[in-house]
Amino acid sequence: MSKVLEPPSDAWSCPLQALLDQFGTTLQGLPAADAGRRLAIHGSNCLQDRPRRRAVTDFIQRFMNPMVLILLSAAGISALTRQQTSFIIIVLIVTLSLTIDFIQEYRATAAMDRLHDRVALRVSALRDQVPRDIPAAELVPGDVIVLQAGNLVPADARLIEARDLLVNEALLTGEPYPAEKCATDLSHRDAAGIVAPANAISMGCSVVSGTAKALVVATGRATQLGGIAGDLRNAPAPTAFALGIRDFGMLIMRLTVLLVLFVLMVNLLFHRPLVESFLFALALAVGLTPELLPMVVSVTLARGAVRMARKQVIVKRLSAVHDLGSMDVLCSDKTSTLTEARIKLV
Repeated sequence: MSKVLEPPSDAWSCPLQALLDQFGTTLQGLPAADAGRRLAIHGSNCLQDRPRRRAVTDFIQRFMNPMVLILLSAAGISALTRQQTSFIIIVLIVTLSLTIDFIQEYRATAAMDRLHDRVALRVSALRDQVPRDIPAAELVPGDVIVLQAGNLVPADARLIEARDLLVNEALLTGEPYPAEKCATDLSHRDAAGIVAPANAISMGCSVVSGTAKALVVATGRATQLGGIAGDLRNAPAPTAFALGIRDFGMLIMRLTVLLVLFVLMVNLLFHRPLVESFLFALALAVGLTPELLPMVVSVTLARGAVRMARKQVIVKRLSAVHDLGSMDVLCSDKTSTLTEARIKLV
């Protein structure tokens, strides 16, 4: 289990040599053996660990949908009333529908994992006084990294050297224009309360021009970007499409129960046999249940996902296909990640 260690509060205003002593490193970087020990203490330089997905658990959780529960109840009633054909059809339809949904999401997740591995960030760090190209996930506090134009900043770092350095900090500040950076000591007053001081570079930002050498002071979840990512780890809210399907399932469930009770009560008022009346009400419940609805929804969304895959778009959740298809206007802020710092109406 990795341990999240907070960076020193005075990392930006502390004299550089004192900061190097505090991290137990030098301008020539860390020894490889020391870096390995620190990696075991601090954990990998990742915003979050990849969760281990359990296929069986994920598949079983899909049966918790109200519509699926209605269909399974109808299948159970069919089995009790010896309607084997209805029982087999309903079970096959539900299983096939959930299997399609599960396979599509599993394949999308696997594709995203492979893409993540292919585009894994690498960085030049001084190890044993020699620049080495290592995965950014292996960076530790105390490492000395070398950056140039076009590089992504792999961790929060204090600048040691900087030459004509301009850094795009739109990810943190929202400003589309690059900020000039310099390797100077700042006073506590100049560094306090600033998201990105002049002598600091933050994880997730990009180097627009110039070169730099910097001391890593925080990695992974201890970075500023890691703190933001921590607030986003909560499970996403259900989509409008998922809520609509759930509400429709609850509506069908209520109507089915009310109609079954009403039919049973009417038959009893007319002094019909209790067992026959009950069986008739159950048969009515089975007939009112839309057995093909989950199949129609899954097949339709899966077809949309396949068509988007041909356009090099990975659909991680099938319900996102409906949300994208119902979108008329997409608005974004001025972080320059989706815009060009110019307002246009298309």
